[in-house]
Amino acid sequence: MAMEAAVVVPRGWRLLLLVSAAGLVALGAPQPPNILLLLMDDMGWGDLGVYGEPSRETPNLDRMAAEGMLFPNFYSANPLCSPSRAALLSGRLPIRNGFYTTNAHARNAYTPQEIVGGIPDSERLLPSLLKEAGYATKIVGKWHLGHRPQFHPLKHGFDEWFGSPNCHFGPYDNKAKPNIPVYKDWEMVGRFYEEFPINVKTGESNLTQIYLQEALDFIKRQQAARRPFFLYWAVDATHAPVYASRPFLGSSQRGRYGDAVREIDDSVGKMLSLLQVLGLAESTFVFFTSDNGAALVSAPSQGGSNGPFLCGKQTTFEGGMREPAIAWWPRHIPPGQVSHQLGSIMDLFTTSLALAGLKPPRDRVIDGFSLLPALLQGQLTDRASTSAPGRTSQESPRIPRRNTQSCLWSSTWGATLGRGFRSALPAQSTRMPSAGSPWWSSSTRTPWSLDSLSSTCATRQS
Repeated sequence: MAMEAAVVVPRGWRLLLLVSAAGLVALGAPQPPNILLLLMDDMGWGDLGVYGEPSRETPNLDRMAAEGMLFPNFYSANPLCSPSRAALLSGRLPIRNGFYTTNAHARNAYTPQEIVGGIPDSERLLPSLLKEAGYATKIVGKWHLGHRPQFHPLKHGFDEWFGSPNCHFGPYDNKAKPNIPVYKDWEMVGRFYEEFPINVKTGESNLTQIYLQEALDFIKRQQAARRPFFLYWAVDATHAPVYASRPFLGSSQRGRYGDAVREIDDSVGKMLSLLQVLGLAESTFVFFTSDNGAALVSAPSQGGSNGPFLCGKQTTFEGGMREPAIAWWPRHIPPGQVSHQLGSIMDLFTTSLALAGLKPPRDRVIDGFSLLPALLQGQLTDRASTSAPGRTSQESPRIPRRNTQSCLWSSTWGATLGRGFRSALPAQSTRMPSAGSPWWSSSTRTPWSLDSLSSTCATRQS
């Protein structure tokens, strides 16, 4: 079905969006706005300083939150890599887009090379839709929606790709089971652990720096061409085996995983700085989140923190599904905001289309909805469902107090958590202070409480 060009917006804030667009035209910025989605791999809710991680080793992401909007109630569509990525790019629950199990046509996140499944041709993905509005599109990093030629990202709407069809699994023997390939567009330019080495013993690899340079070069080229762009930066440094480049190795108080987080934080800072230098900051919508919660199997040295939440990746408890989320769009998103809107990774599909002036496809069910009311006006919108039937609240669901012996306490915050823990997050609608000071310590309001959640795991032993 052909796409329509008008934006579907509620009557109450339609004028605000038009005024916002008019401001961009007045500034001579490209129309529609650029879109930069930063998707992390197995990063937990509690991994950023702005979410209360005590070592505070993410200054760029913390500043991004201070200059934009924090979403503490933001969820993946699935606690595994492939289904959540399919949900982001399709705007649909994994049970609809075919990434929820391992039957004849569907695949989950465990995607070794001998499995031939991938994203169905029937799915209309975000990059292909954005191209109808004139966008240049690129994916950097992990695709994970099929490795056979028919599932190639450039067959599903992306103009450019630098990265891999799967994660950096291995190393293998390069004979019966070769290492995972790395592609530049259609050409395979090497393999992990070979042309793109990862030292499993030390954790050293330059991959994040390569991915950063790919992103910076793409932004510069589109700015020179005066063309709106969609950049999907899906790096995998925080997926075990964790890696970082030499300048960052040993730099964190959190071990090798913290080294990887610090390098990602530095990379995000460089991308935001480039947008500002090129005069693109006010015409670029940026959103940071993760595909699922931190992995328990690789903790503690190569796994992150799910904060006060139960369990992690591979589970549908809060630790596996609730993700860090930050939106940044100077002069459009008011700085220092905390939105308690219940959000989903699927909403990035619908929100991006709305920014581009496009409607979602009408020939299928779309589960994501636009976050623009929350982003531009601070409004909370009720929604029918997120990751499971029956979730209808604007706020996150409560977890009853229980003892679940099969799931370990997932936090690496140590003594900062436990029974009676008070969340670092301020009350709903509380405004964050400037980036120069810890924003959670300066609020005069009663903090938003996670007591019932933290006490669930208070007796858990790691």
